[in-house]
Amino acid sequence: MMLSPDQADSDHPSAQSDPESLASDLKVGCMSDLEAGESRGRVTHPQQLSREEKRRRRRATAKYRSAHATRERIRVEAFNVAFAELRKLLPTLPPDKKLSKIEILRLAICYISYLNHVLDV
Repeated sequence: MMLSPDQADSDHPSAQSDPESLASDLKVGCMSDLEAGESRGRVTHPQQLSREEKRRRRRATAKYRSAHATRERIRVEAFNVAFAELRKLLPTLPPDKKLSKIEILRLAICYISYLNHVLDV
């Protein structure tokens, strides 16, 4: 059954009250839903978070941690490759002697110093 705008259907809630009271009922209903959501901790306001807090939350995700671990693995691998290449350039006895990273750096410093001395003579 179709009603004209002048007719009121007694079953329809908006027909029983004026528009202002209907709007206030809707606001009250929305506010109670909002308050209930806040009490459950589901409503967040990201614009109120500090930059540091946003960064912490983003870094706490599994996707971010996985990507970071991958980047770190690649960085460490490149670092180790660079040390291996430097190690190949340094003369030691025996040539295949295992050296720590600090030993490689100290030996490189001494070798560069030696080469400078040879060039100066």
